[in-house]
Amino acid sequence: MADKPHFVFRDGMTADRDYVQWIADIKSRYRNSQIKAAIKVNSALLEFYWSVGRDLAVLKAEEHWGSGIVKQFALDMRNAFPDAKGFSYSNVKDMKRWYLFYYEQVIKGQQVVDPNDMTEKGHQPGGLIAATEKSHQVGGLLEMPEIFGQVPWKHHVYIVSKSKSLDEALFYIDKVVVEGWSRSWLEDQIAHNLYRNQGSAITNFDNTLPAPQSQLAKELLKNEYNLSFITSENIKREKDLEEALVTNVTRFLLELGKGFAYVGRQMELRMDDETTFFPDLVFYHIPQKRYVIIELKAVKFEPEYAGKLNFYVTAADKLLKGDDDNESVGLIICKTAKRTIVEWSLQDIAKPLGVATYQLEEVVARTVAELEQRQETIK
Repeated sequence: MADKPHFVFRDGMTADRDYVQWIADIKSRYRNSQIKAAIKVNSALLEFYWSVGRDLAVLKAEEHWGSGIVKQFALDMRNAFPDAKGFSYSNVKDMKRWYLFYYEQVIKGQQVVDPNDMTEKGHQPGGLIAATEKSHQVGGLLEMPEIFGQVPWKHHVYIVSKSKSLDEALFYIDKVVVEGWSRSWLEDQIAHNLYRNQGSAITNFDNTLPAPQSQLAKELLKNEYNLSFITSENIKREKDLEEALVTNVTRFLLELGKGFAYVGRQMELRMDDETTFFPDLVFYHIPQKRYVIIELKAVKFEPEYAGKLNFYVTAADKLLKGDDDNESVGLIICKTAKRTIVEWSLQDIAKPLGVATYQLEEVVARTVAELEQRQETIK
């Protein structure tokens, strides 16, 4: 009997399904080993940078050797290691600033964190920081947290240059490690103050969800969404905003945060032969196992919006929610919102709802040149 059809390599080796599966597994393991090796190299370099910054701080180098010590140190290291990168004057200053930021926040602020502690922000690496006493040196020394090795150096520099507290810095460290943020995305999220925005939307979750679920659900929402990938001149009505978000759904998913999956837009909700409704956007949050129904408003918040979203969330719980899913939540994203009006609107609503605003890329209607040309015309 003839063999079944198959591909044969020229050297006589047969590529069957087992081989394809095995080679795919080998490739995956190799990529993982590359990642681990890169992290190990990065961690070793960062530990060195940390030790340099610590020495400059603990030895009070500028007091001991003069104000030019950092510049001289950088020059001496470049002369000794001409092929090495990282010994510019500015980079050495960053090493010292990096160490001092955490030293001053933790040691001087007496905020030594227990390695087993977890903060209200979730799995944020609050336990990264631990103080140790070295008998042969004066004062407490701060060891570099192991997880810092998973964060690129320039990320660290930017975080300490922009963060105003230990909690804020660790919040962004956590985001980089867990969600794999690029440098540009980190800069963008810090510029839009994600630390303050996340979990701070106006909601009625405390009244509509059990205590543990309430806090978790709050962490899903921000009080303002950065939609700067959409220009304001293109948004005249809700449909325009919806179209823009669907067109840029990947960017919008990033803005929503980790764990969101896009389910659908304008999903038809047919109540009977004559009555049909269309919720704007439906998402599913995989870690929390709940549907999130989003209504978009290109205008200021009005109380009646809460009633309609309450209806949609009820429909999601009855028609979409599985036996293992948690309660669905609703979110209204509007142009502006007055806190008192929102709070009163949500006070007696049965379903868990939140209200947030959005920020678009502002477009100047007329350039300076156009204005000057008009002025010349008037003259």
